Parts: sequence; C-alpha cells; structure tokens
Amino acid sequence: MPDTLYVILGFVCALVIGLIAIPLLIPILRRLKFGQQILIQDGPSWHKKKQGTPTMGGLAFILSTVVSFLFFGFKFYKEGETLIDFQGPSVAMTVLIFSVLFSMIGFADDMTKIRRKHNDGLTPTQKVIFQGILCIAFLLYMGARNGFSTSLLIPIFGAVWNFSVLYYVIAILLIVGFVNAVNLTDGVDGLCTTVTLPVAAFFCVTAALMKLTDVSVLAACLLGSCAAYLVYNWYPSKIMMGDTGSFFLGSMVVGLSFALDMPLVILLVGIVYFCEALSVMIQVTYFKLTHGKRFFKMTPIHHSFELSGYSERQICLMFGGCSLLACALVMIWVFAYFA
Repeated sequence: MPDTLYVILGFVCALVIGLIAIPLLIPILRRLKFGQQILIQDGPSWHKKKQGTPTMGGLAFILSTVVSFLFFGFKFYKEGETLIDFQGPSVAMTVLIFSVLFSMIGFADDMTKIRRKHNDGLTPTQKVIFQGILCIAFLLYMGARNGFSTSLLIPIFGAVWNFSVLYYVIAILLIVGFVNAVNLTDGVDGLCTTVTLPVAAFFCVTAALMKLTDVSVLAACLLGSCAAYLVYNWYPSKIMMGDTGSFFLGSMVVGLSFALDMPLVILLVGIVYFCEALSVMIQVTYFKLTHGKRFFKMTPIHHSFELSGYSERQICLMFGGCSLLACALVMIWVFAYFA
C-alpha cells in the first residue's frame, strides 16, 4: 500500500474505535462513580451543574490512538518491521510511550481527586517531580538517537541555532509548560479537543512532507481519536477527559514537535495553549503586585470569555478558529521550507 494510505487508515481506525469505545466507557465510569468534582473557584458558578459528569474519558482516546497506531504504524518500524528495533523504539513509538507514561501521572491525579471527592489531586511538587523525570528520560533517549544535538530550527526564519546546554533548559520548559498549558485549556466542554484537532492535522501533514511516515501515522491516529471524542465532549459534554486525557494530549503534541526535530514550532501552532497559560501567569503576577486586584475577570482566559457572555460553543469555535488559523499560517512556511 502507498504510505499515505496507512496515514488515512490510521485516522479512520482511531475514529471508529473512539466512536465505539466512548459510549461503552461512559456507563462504566458512572457505575464506578468516577464523576468530575467541580469547585466554584475553578470556574463560573454555573459550572456546578457539571458535577458528577463522568471523567477520565481520556482513556478512550488513548486506547484508540495506541491500538490504531500499532495496527497501521507497524510498516515503518526500522529493521524488520518490529515494534522495537536494535536501537530501541522508533521516534513515533517513543513519543507514544512518552505520552502514555505522562497520562499515567494524570491518571494518578484523577484517582486522587475521586478518592478524596475533591478537585485537588497530586500536589504541584509531586507533578513537577514526575514530569521532570519523564522529560529527562525522553530527552536523553531522543538525544542518544541524534548524537545529542543541541541545535534548534527557528520556525518562519528557517535558521538553525546551537543553544548548547541551554537547549535542555528550553526543552524541559517547553514540555512541562505545554503539557500543563493543554491541561489548563481543558476547562470548557469541547475546548481542548477543538483546539487540538488543527494541531494534530498540522503535524500529520508536516511529517508527511518530511517523509516521516510513522510520525504522520501517529498524528493521524491522534486526529481521529480527538474527532471521535469531540462527538461526546461537545457541549453539553457527556464525558470529560480529566488530567488523564489532557496530559496525554499535551505530551503528544509537544512530543510530535520533537519527533519532527522542530520543537519551537509548538510555540506557534500551540498559540492557544500558550495564551491560556500566559493568562494565568499574568493574573497571578498582577494579583500579587496589586495586592488583590485582577487583570482578567477569571483565568484561564476562556473563563473571562464565559463571564463576558460568550457560550461554551462560541468559545470553542473562536479558540478552535484561532488554532486553525495559526496552524494554517505556519503550514505555508512548512510548504515553502520542506516542499
């Protein structure tokens, strides 16, 4: 089969598995009483009605991504078409393993919240420690594959700069920062998934242009999984992804940027995630400097839009549109640079 057909089949397989798995998962989560805990201080008061909505729905799109990739990414593993070659997992498989391990941190966080019947899970210190360990392991393995290169491609400008030791500082900040930024974006029904769809599509097309078909298949599987999940997560949401899902999505999109050897591109295609996190940093800093005053009505920034009268559907469409526009503009550069 042509390589592009594997990409298409990966997308379709993930979409179908997701559409089947999610409605089966929802009643299971209800029986287990795995419901979302809602605190008023974490969002507008009307979010309280979402209390008890099944959470940890990210398990469904993790499953569909993993299974579909194992089916249609196999052709592109090195040395004899095996899952693990003599050098270790392929780049795409490394990103997938990395993302699944990151989702386990989110799973532990979700389970802690459910057990405590509170919206506080793992402590920030615990999360940073676990995330830091995974980041270091991921960067060491990726470095071993490319001779520990510390050069970074600067998107749009097309220049390659050697950052030396600073490369690892930037890399860790990018990974931890964007995983948590994606987590912050998951605050309105359908928002995180809507924003992620164009990002996954961008990585799918870019990887194909770079002849990295295994990475393209993985991105296509992610795209199909997110599309299926959005059917049930669109307002009013029947299921929430939890930190299990948002940590997986965050580590997946930033991992894909490293797989393409252009991690800084996530600053552009992930502009919505970046703005969500930036709004929180601005709010906290301004609150401390002004002794209690707020710069925004509420953060992350999507809550300010809610308090300004925008519906959850409108916010999803606006933020998703911004994500799509950012990805489309960067794609113009990608076509010019790699075509």
